[in-house]
Parts: sequence; C-alpha cells; structure tokens
Amino acid sequence: MKTADFEFPPVIYLEETDSTNREIRTRAEAGELMNESALMAAFQTAGRGQAGSSWESEAGRNLLCSLLYCPVGLPAAQSFVLAEMAALSVKHILDRHVLAVTVKWPNDIYWHSRKIGGILIENEFDGNRVTRSIIGIGLNLNQEIFRSDAPNPTSLSQITGLRYAPQEMLEALRVEFHRLAGRLESDGQERIHREYMEAQYRNDGFYPYKDTGGRFEARLRAIEPSGHLLLERRDGAVSRYAFREVRYL
Repeated sequence: MKTADFEFPPVIYLEETDSTNREIRTRAEAGELMNESALMAAFQTAGRGQAGSSWESEAGRNLLCSLLYCPVGLPAAQSFVLAEMAALSVKHILDRHVLAVTVKWPNDIYWHSRKIGGILIENEFDGNRVTRSIIGIGLNLNQEIFRSDAPNPTSLSQITGLRYAPQEMLEALRVEFHRLAGRLESDGQERIHREYMEAQYRNDGFYPYKDTGGRFEARLRAIEPSGHLLLERRDGAVSRYAFREVRYL
C-alpha cells in the first residue's frame, strides 16, 4: 500500500496470537520491522485493554492489530500525543460509516454511549525521549453477540447492518495514522490535541463521575500533554486525575 510519498511495509497476518502487541514488539526488538509496520491477527488468546483489562473478540470478526511507530525527537513528557493520534485515526475511519463517534478519555472509542473500540499504547523510552511506540487497537466490526460482562459494547455491523473487511479497515487506519504522524512532525502536537479535545465524549456540560471521595458532577476542563484529566466541579474546584483514578458514571 502506498500514499503519495510513502510505501507502507507489508502487513503481517496471523491466524492466532496471544497478543498482537507482544508479537510486534518481539519482531521489532529482533530488528525485523520497519517504522510503521503493522501486524494483524484473526484471534487473540490473551487480548488486553488498558490497565490489564481483557478484550473480547470473536475469531475473524473484528480488527485486532498493532502498529509500530518510532517518533523522531518526541519528549517523553509529551508521549500522550501518540494515544491522541491513535484514537483520532480510529475515529476518522469510523466517521466514514456512522455519526456520533467520540473518544472517551484516554482512548476508548464510543458510538453514543456504547464502546466500539479500545487502544492499548505501550511506549519505550531512551532518557527523556520516546524511541518506540507499540499501538494495539481492537475495533468491533462484525461481532453480533458479546458474552463478557462488559457493560456497553457494540460493533459497526450492529449499528449499520453491514459487514466490514478487517484488512480494508486496517489499510484505512494506517493511512490516517501516517497522516497524523506527518502533522506531528511538521506542526507539532497542538492541532492534534485540539482535535482530540473536540472529539471527547461528554465534552459539552456537567456529568456524573466518581473518585475515591465519592460521586460528583463536573465538566471537562482540559487534558494535559501528560494525559492527566482535569475536571471542573460545579463549585469551580478543579481536580486532576491519572487513568483509573476517576470513573465515568
């Protein structure tokens, strides 16, 4: 596959693996892969989400893939932009098929109030620079029944009634991510971050949340370059959260 000025490395296809992230990292560490390589599996035996949560996916029905990206000179303190790029890439390809796709901080993909995709970013560092990013993406395409206790899953096929080819969605995803990588290298992360903020789930008012202090209502104030979430409560107080420190209700 080629864009106007870039030819992507061939996609590595596997029928089954424990984890696409683990598999692509192993191959990258062995020096087998070029930048922006992609690996795709029909089934994962140990698919993971953020913070060790599991990811349910029937064999052959969905997009299960990992991308390898090696940014140039990206400070470690700004590494969250890679999660923003990944989330926006998924949103952009879904926008071609359905409306009302948003990003639920930090990088779950939602259609209205239902989860259609998730992303697991694993970065590697050398000093204060990001050297390599492994971007694992699970996107529900054709699954019709979800058997786990996840509260709100959906798939693109459930929404539209159509069927989708995972390989074609991966090709579109790679093009979108490459475009955003070019923007990062030419313009920096400001435009990417602004678009990520505009795409946020529940970004238009006060909503219920829960932290260690209990339930409260707040509105989205900002998301820092570090990835921390800032919520403004009704009394004007602003609270700062890392992932898993606050829960959407």
